[in-house]
Order: sequence, then C-alpha cells, then structure tokens
Amino acid sequence: MTEPVHLSIKPVALDTLNESVVLLARDCPALRPERLRGSRKVVLKCGAKTLIATILIADDPQLVGCHEVGVTEPAFRRLGARAGVRATIAPAPPAESLDAVRAKVRGETLDKRQLASVVSDLTNHRLSDIEVSAFVVACASFMTDQEVIDLTEAMAAAGTRLRWGADRVVDKHSIGGIPGNRTTMIVAPIVAAHGLTMPKTSSRAITSPAGTADTMEVLAKVDLTEAEMRSVVDECHACIAWGGHVNLSPADDLIIAIERPLQIDTPEQMVASILSKKIAAGVNHLVLDLPVGPTAKIRSAAHAQRVRKLFEHVAGRLGLFIDVMITNGREPIGRGVGPVLEARDVMAVLRNAPDAPRDLRDKSLRLAGRVLDFDPALRGGAGEARAAELLGSGAALKAMEHIQAAQGPPPRVSALGARVKEATAARDGFVTGIDCFRIARIARLAGAPTDPGAGLDLLKRLGDPVRQGEPLYRLHAEDPADFAMAAEALEEAHGFSISLDEAP
Repeated sequence: MTEPVHLSIKPVALDTLNESVVLLARDCPALRPERLRGSRKVVLKCGAKTLIATILIADDPQLVGCHEVGVTEPAFRRLGARAGVRATIAPAPPAESLDAVRAKVRGETLDKRQLASVVSDLTNHRLSDIEVSAFVVACASFMTDQEVIDLTEAMAAAGTRLRWGADRVVDKHSIGGIPGNRTTMIVAPIVAAHGLTMPKTSSRAITSPAGTADTMEVLAKVDLTEAEMRSVVDECHACIAWGGHVNLSPADDLIIAIERPLQIDTPEQMVASILSKKIAAGVNHLVLDLPVGPTAKIRSAAHAQRVRKLFEHVAGRLGLFIDVMITNGREPIGRGVGPVLEARDVMAVLRNAPDAPRDLRDKSLRLAGRVLDFDPALRGGAGEARAAELLGSGAALKAMEHIQAAQGPPPRVSALGARVKEATAARDGFVTGIDCFRIARIARLAGAPTDPGAGLDLLKRLGDPVRQGEPLYRLHAEDPADFAMAAEALEEAHGFSISLDEAP
C-alpha cells in the first residue's frame, strides 16, 4: 500500500463565510486535479481531527506550495490545528444524506432518520452549498407537520445543548421584519429584575438594519463564550448575548445562509429555525411575537393564524410551552432604526424618560407581562402590572446596568452618524402608510448595522398630520458612499404614504 503524502498546513487569509475551503497547488503530489472531476469535496486529516472541505486548485506558488495545503479561515478554525502541522488529504466519499436530499427534491416525505442524517451532514460540512440549496428549496416546496417536528428536533440535538438550574427558563422572540422592534432589551431586564431565568441569545442582522446583538453591542460586550454567558446568567438571572460562540443549532445558521439570498422564509422553515435554537438554549417557556402588517413578514390575519397554530403544534410535541402574541406590524416600533438610535430608545424607556417612545414601552410591557405570567407565584394575568411596577420603580434599569457590567464594555464607542439628510412630505395631509421594508432598506444602505451610528430617526407615525416640506425622518450616515446611496434611495421613495384623508 502506498504511503499517503503528508502536506504542511498553511493558513490562508481568506474568509469563505460558512464553507470550509482548502487550496492545493496544481502540481501537488498528494492529490492530482483529475481525481476530483466527480466531486470537489476532500477530507483533510490532521492527527485525530478530520475536516470535510471544498477544494480549489492554485497556480500561484506564493499562495500555496506543492507540499502545502492552504486552509482558509473558517476551515482553519474548525480543524483546530496549528500552522505547519502535517496532514493528509484524499477525495471525500459522497455524503450519506444525499439520497435523502434527492428524495426530497422528488417531492417525497422524509422520515426522522433521513432528516437526522441531513442535519448531521450539514453540521459537519459534508454537503456543498449546491446540495444544501437543493434541500432548502425542496423543503420550501413541501413539508409535512411531522417533518417539521423531526427537523426541529434533529437541529436542536446537533450542536450545544444548554442546561440551567431552574425549573422555568423563559425567553421572548420576535419573528422580525419590523424596524426598531427592540423589545428584547427591555423585556430581559424586567424579567431579570423579577428573578426568572432568561438566557437570551440573539442574532446579528442579516438583512435588517440591526439585530438585537448589534444594538446591545452599543451598550455592552455581546461576543460571549458559553462559560461567560453562564457566569452572567448566574449573577444577573439574564443575559443579552450573541449566539455565535455558543454553537446552538449550527445547521440552522447554514440553512439561513442559503435562505437569505433566495429570500425563502416559509412558515415550516421559520418554525424549525426558531424552535430548534430555543430548545438547544434550554428554554422551556417562550413568548413569541408575530407582527402582522402590509409590509411585514406576515401580512394577513389568516396567515398569522396558520403560523401560530404550526408553532403551537410543533412546540407542544417537543415539550416547549409557547404563548404566541399576534401584534401590530403596520409601522416601525420606536423612533430609531439602526443600532445607536435603537439603543437610545431602549435606554429612554428603561430610564422612564418623558420623551421615551410610548409604543416601544407599551409593547415591551405587554410582552414582559406575558413572560412573567409563566411564574406560578404570580396571580394569573398579573404579569403586565408587575412588569410596569419593575420598569416604573427603576428596578429594570438597575437590572440592565447589572447585565451590562457583567457582560463587559462594548468593543468600541459608537456615535450617531454625522452626515444627515431629511425625508420631507411632498404635500399636506396625514401619514396613512409606512413601508417597513423600504425603511429597513434605506437604513441598511446608510451603513447600518456595520456602522452602528447609521440609520433613520423617525419623526412621524401613522395618523400624524404633516405639512408640505415637514420632515418625516432624518437619515444618519458616516461613510460618504453609503450616505450617497441612501440619500438617492430616499429621494426615489422614502417609504411614507401621505393622503388628504386621515388613516382609519
């Protein structure tokens, strides 16, 4: 038997996002390019560690030599090896779940074992982006309720499973799509002040101007390890952290990376995504916010009822108690859209400032009240009054300051973008519509959330009277190119509808 050729691992400063990629020289003696015509997947072995990766062939000897294997940043992190360590490489066998992927593409129903196999291969990066795309699109076309249950369970089991020393571990989640809907950062300190356990792991924005993690990072460190997260929860009863380091439902992150550019967001995949993360985080009681509006993710009452029932069915089968709230999604919540502006609104509510956004305060209290109603020590329906008491007394503010101190200072000081442009009313009348999607797009073009100080400061709400030339909102940006693009989009369509008749 021929001895395998050993190659030296060379880190390559390329971020290939979710995909593990390695580079070989065209004249590498370990693996000739013609051996890869049927597949671009290879298996890289370094001691007891193994990595499935996509291969690229390099013709530049400065990039990778013939006795080296170039390992891109995500692959290097996953392999966990040091530069210069010897490794072997060989063509990877086909992923075991490919038969299940093909079956789903044909429109067949997959059983629990098949879905677990797909999730395992996803988590271990054995499937290419094309193969993942085929699975995602096929699931978007047709999934049974049982498939959603089995997929959710498999995704929750694939990564880290957190356990907490509390009978009730609570959480609140919104399905998103409404700019400024930063209620989590008010709900969590209220719940913490009451004494319930709420280990909140939040996402960064993918297509929105700010995720909860982006906004919280204006105030505190969110990039916590599992050990740091546990320490904060032990000390404060709650945390508001980015979930990237905790490895909860890792297959979900890979699926989302495919769904976003394809703009796929079916109820079935939404349920599997959200509930798998909650179950993996150790949550057993969840309040879910479903905003409904003409430019929200859910645009009709009938659609909302269908999504609610699916969430309740799957959660119930998997032992998660869920309380679904259908809320108003006709317009943004609060005044700020973008991390710095949203953090300003959150802190104004927690400080009981006279100019705090009333809608953000009221919605946060309703959601916090439903979470507190999970506490058996409270009389039924008393949760919202208790939430208002904790907010009004300053206890929630103290809890937030405690959480901020425990998580540590933010990585940088963020300030509001200095470049400003106003969107103005073209006529007298009333604000009869606000396009949430358009508002979010303009804020992202301004640089949010990459530039935390970029975004929109909303000055008018639905039903407000306006005069011609009166400002509807202010655009803030820092980068001149981002400012120019956002300003151009604002001039093209600012997202506000104005009519002579007052909105019903």
